[in-house]
Amino acid sequence: MKFKTRFLAPVLLALLAASFAPAQTAPAGGPQDLDAFAARVLKEFEVPGLAVAIVKDGKVVLAKGYGVRKLGEATQVDENTLFGIASNTKAFTAAALAMLVDEGRISWDDAVTKHLPAFQLYDPYVTREMTIRDLLTHRSGLGLGAGDLLWWPPTDYSREEIIRRFRYVKPATSFRSRYAYDNVLYMVAGQVVAAVTGKTWDDFIKERIFTPLGMTASNTSVAALNASSDAATPHAKVDGRLKAITPLPLENVGPAGAINSSVAEMAKWLIAQLNHGQIGEGRLFSEQRSRDMWSAQTITPLGDPPPHLAALRANFSAYGLGWGLTEYRSFKIVSHTGGLMGFVSRVTLVPDLNLGVVVLTNQQSGGAFQSMTYRILDHFMNAPATDWVAAFKKSEEMGLARAAEAEKRLASTRAADSKPSLLLARYAGRYTDAWYGDVTISLENNKLVLRFSHTPLLVGDLEHWQHDTFVARWRDRSLEADAFVTFALKPDGSIEQMKMADVSPLTDFSFDFQDLIFTPAVVPGERRQ
Repeated sequence: MKFKTRFLAPVLLALLAASFAPAQTAPAGGPQDLDAFAARVLKEFEVPGLAVAIVKDGKVVLAKGYGVRKLGEATQVDENTLFGIASNTKAFTAAALAMLVDEGRISWDDAVTKHLPAFQLYDPYVTREMTIRDLLTHRSGLGLGAGDLLWWPPTDYSREEIIRRFRYVKPATSFRSRYAYDNVLYMVAGQVVAAVTGKTWDDFIKERIFTPLGMTASNTSVAALNASSDAATPHAKVDGRLKAITPLPLENVGPAGAINSSVAEMAKWLIAQLNHGQIGEGRLFSEQRSRDMWSAQTITPLGDPPPHLAALRANFSAYGLGWGLTEYRSFKIVSHTGGLMGFVSRVTLVPDLNLGVVVLTNQQSGGAFQSMTYRILDHFMNAPATDWVAAFKKSEEMGLARAAEAEKRLASTRAADSKPSLLLARYAGRYTDAWYGDVTISLENNKLVLRFSHTPLLVGDLEHWQHDTFVARWRDRSLEADAFVTFALKPDGSIEQMKMADVSPLTDFSFDFQDLIFTPAVVPGERRQ
């Protein structure tokens, strides 16, 4: 999965500065000021701990931890500390399929239905034409993060049930016409691996990638992460304060983002990637498959960075198979980011320099991993000095300011003195959406409460906003995803439908509330008030 890297705010800086400590002495080869730079990153972006690895010319130049595993505790991050790598998992799923292409068991352009006959999308044409390649390239015609509420926040749906329900998600554009980041189809790709090999995606990744590379501590479940004696704790802002949070399970969408790993073990993965699949005398995948994964498949929007990030202006941007592709200072960059609740990260390859960098963090600040990555790239590219901490800090502050202004404008249009059309009790009941399923609204202590039936964390108190619109304030405040809930009435005053929309532009795209259309659900013997 790929969460927006939007989280920041200055809190507990003194504690973070005090808790900073390198876990080991840096070997020669990396930036000489990296320890001091990392200390500044931890402080400015309020990150309790991070780890970084650098590989160059087939060797590990640096594998090191900074800061602490958990805020308020002394245990330090080291090179073996496990973090959730989130959407950096996608490259492993693409590699698994590449191995099956090498073995002649599949082709990139096989129809998905050849291997998963039950697979179906909203448009029958797209169902018939969707290929394995399409599963990996974010060009399905579905909207950004479409269907993510089937698994996020964690649901009780199985992978099979998510695929079954996904057929009811309507497209946003025509097939293969536009880039829109997707998670669910990567899970479908993992199910292709299972269908072809008879092994779960999890077992295949462990047996065919982790074991040959010696990634013995890496795993694909929150249970395994929690059982580790050297694991980072995720952190998020809760009511403005940074707090440790509980790692959330992602097994039902595992091939899109469930791997947990350390920089020491990710360094082995980076070396194998830069060696085009070769490991010792053997191979994970062929050089041709490496070229496939690093070749542009879908053109992605090329943004125009603000002046303080002018060095990031690129001449091309595309998505390959499990990797993003662009250029930096005239070098081709193969990279990906990852974001979970409390964990964000980046993996970067510079093939022409035989260079790889991985940065893992236990706080939701993209500025931290971006600053570390570009400081290291500049060192190996002999580039002019750039104050990346200041630059990314400014971007995050500008993003927050824009969001605050948008919310202020919205509030200024609110008819605060309006009242709901109906008595509160008449909004209560069960509602159903074609792809998500049921939610319930109940009247408790004269207040409405919204509950998503398959998502335990999505329980929100409905506060009246205006007319027949309420705001769902989720009781788990770490979600940062409050949503408008609007009811449309029939001429007779009964409820026709209920729709939702983000309150803040900072809400992560995986909360795809805007795609839900709920209608009152009535079963035999049940009457709505």
